[in-house]
Formats: sequence, structure tokens, C-alpha cells
Amino acid sequence: MAKLTSKIAIPIILAGIFAIIALVAVGFEQAEPTFYVIILFLTVFVFFFGLAVGQNLSSPIRKLLDRATELSRGNLSSRVYLETKDELAELAKVFNQIAEELENSHLQEENTEKSVGIKVKARTKELEETIDALEQKIKNRTIELERIIEESNKLREDVRSKGEETAQFKKELGDFKQKISRYDKTKKEI
Repeated sequence: MAKLTSKIAIPIILAGIFAIIALVAVGFEQAEPTFYVIILFLTVFVFFFGLAVGQNLSSPIRKLLDRATELSRGNLSSRVYLETKDELAELAKVFNQIAEELENSHLQEENTEKSVGIKVKARTKELEETIDALEQKIKNRTIELERIIEESNKLREDVRSKGEETAQFKKELGDFKQKISRYDKTKKEI
């Protein structure tokens, strides 16, 4: 900001010094020593006047720049309050409105994100409950299918054992038929 102060102060100081040199040149031959003392004081006054004006004009701009830097770094509560009643005060007012709108927009965005987050959690919970219910149905069906397979295996085992019994019974029946036919033969022979 020293650059801004010097950009404002240097032209004022140079203009004052130029005016003083012009005064000195006009009355150089008629000038008394008090005139030179007055010129010296006038030169010092012009120098400090230029610095004061430069400082006065650059101070509000410095405040605006500092707050704008804060705002750009994410401090959305940054505001500028100037006591001047000029264009810089109007610029500060516009800056404050922009900062306010940015802050409101950011808050609204955060609220929207929270709202969406809550909705997503609720929907996720519903989906998890549905998944849990489906998993339970699958477990129940699996248990039922395992029971049916077990019963089927038992029936298969029963059919096989009945088949073996039937085969055994057929064999015994065949043996019995042979005994009967032998008996009938022996009875006929007798």
C-alpha cells in the first residue's frame, strides 16, 4: 500500500514544489530572507500535505483490499465499514452486500448438503432394511430347500431300501415257488 500512498503523494508534492520554485523564480531578486523562510515552511507543508492526502486516500483502499483478501481466503463474515461519504464508502457498501450474499449462499449450500445427507441416510436405511428382509427370506428359503433335500434323500434311501426289500422278497418268493413246485413234484411222485 506504500506504493498507492506514494502514487498519490508524489504528484501533490511535486506540484507544490513546482509552485514554490515558480514563486521563487518570479521574486528571486526582490526576495528578503523572511520570504525564503516562508518558502521553506511552505515546502515542508506541501510535503506533509501530500503525504497526509496520500495516506487519507490509500487507507480506505487498504481496508477494502485487506477485507477482499480475507473474503477470497474463505472468511465470508469479512465486512468493511468506512466513515467516509464518498465513492469508496459506496464501494465498501457494495463489497459488504457481495460478502453477505456469498455468506447466505454458502449457508444455503451447507443446509442443502445437510438436508440431502439426511435424505440419503433415510433412503439408505430403507434400502438396508429391504436388503436385510431379502436376506432373511433367502435364509428361510435355503433352510426350507435344505429340509426338502434332506427329506428327498430320506425318501430316496427309503425307496432304495424298499427296492432291496422287494428284491429280497422276490427272491424269497422265487425260492418259495421252487419249494412249492418241488413239493408238488414230490407229492405227485408219491
